[in-house]
Amino acid sequence: MAEKPKCALCGKDAIGFQSIGCSYLNVCEGHADSHILALIPGEKQSFGECFFFERFGATDT
Repeated sequence: MAEKPKCALCGKDAIGFQSIGCSYLNVCEGHADSHILALIPGEKQSFGECFFFERFGATDT
């Protein structure tokens, strides 16, 4: 069984992945950008080439 992704900033279980400019991070609820918090599990959102947000689905964690 694969290990759950961890937040790159604090080590808690990650709820999603965010790419802002050159920063690529798995993040927990406390460190997630508001765009990730607004997504439903499994949803992705991008703005141009520099901003990408993905909320992990139930099977991803």
